[in-house]
Amino acid sequence: MSTFDQTYELADILMENATKEQLAECARVLALNLAHHQIKHGEVPVDQTLALLRTFEPNEEHLDLLVDGMVNLIGVLLNVCNGSGETRH
Repeated sequence: MSTFDQTYELADILMENATKEQLAECARVLALNLAHHQIKHGEVPVDQTLALLRTFEPNEEHLDLLVDGMVNLIGVLLNVCNGSGETRH
């Protein structure tokens, strides 16, 4: 759980320091990533994703998914805020 807490905290810090435009660009990139995933693998049920975020005691699989999601968010935020354009998500 501490890995998730750390990634969540880092994502919060990056979002606090990002401009509105950078956050909008981040949302666009993540939306395109989701669309790509949906085309390849099918719809991602938003209600189940939201329920996972609200789970008080997630299991190992849930924690892995949550950490991977935060790592994706961090990667896109760093990419957008630094303007490198080189990070893969």
